[in-house]
Amino acid sequence: MTALIIDHAASRAPSCEHPHEHGPATPDTTPSRERVAMPPVTVNGVTISRKAIAAEVQNFPARNPGEGWRAATRALVIRELLLQEARRLDVGVEQKTDEDGRQETVEDAQVRGLIEREVRVPEADEETLRRFYDNNLHRFVTPSLYEADHILIGARRDESEAFVAAREKALSLRAALAVAPERFAALAQDCSDCPSGAIGGSLGQIGPGDTTPEFEAALINLAPGDMSPPVETRYGFHLIRLTRRIDGRQLPFEAVRKRIAAYLTEHVNRQATAQYVCLLVGQADICGIDLDGSSSPLVQ
Repeated sequence: MTALIIDHAASRAPSCEHPHEHGPATPDTTPSRERVAMPPVTVNGVTISRKAIAAEVQNFPARNPGEGWRAATRALVIRELLLQEARRLDVGVEQKTDEDGRQETVEDAQVRGLIEREVRVPEADEETLRRFYDNNLHRFVTPSLYEADHILIGARRDESEAFVAAREKALSLRAALAVAPERFAALAQDCSDCPSGAIGGSLGQIGPGDTTPEFEAALINLAPGDMSPPVETRYGFHLIRLTRRIDGRQLPFEAVRKRIAAYLTEHVNRQATAQYVCLLVGQADICGIDLDGSSSPLVQ
């Protein structure tokens, strides 16, 4: 039975009373609709159109239009630079299809082919893999699991009276359970607004990410047998009782060797690709934008 807590994502008008009182203006966080003024952008004489940049902006959420526009422009400049180099080197096009049956575009295939051909990534040897494992043991531990029960008093913060009443009810139940903890299952059946109440509030085994952040933070600070004070989440107030903690265990090197190898290959590939882009940027004639190849977004 699924519990509710499981997560399985104008100018200011002047004051009539105090016409001479001044204070700091409240920052306006409303996105600006003004057009971003930027000069024409070219890559070795090829113009990056404003229409293409405007379409690309949606892929770069930013705090303001100018920041998003510049990020989108940098991405398109680097893409154009890579495409030009692929054509210069006459890189063959072999379009691939993903597991969902979607075929990559010709341009995507050209960029991928260029990177695969020109960026050399050495494979990590056994000693390197082992050293990474030994230096990062904390990364290779199974997550802790918890067996817990809870009572939920449902409430919404935007319903102030009901919210206050729910908190008072949760505090009252907590006080009653402090005197008679054996009543937890019965009170869960009678009072909980979660379907788990029908089975005494039991949530079974839960792990990281299975509950809301507030619930999880309270849970990991409990010792087996302990009960939390009321914990507020978007669902209301919870009384949580931890019945058992199953600590994570260290995974052996053999179990994570392939994962380490894939991670290191990806990491080195990104570094090598960034260096390659820096080289192309340094050799290109790019106008209309200052491009730092080391910090520019790469084609994913």
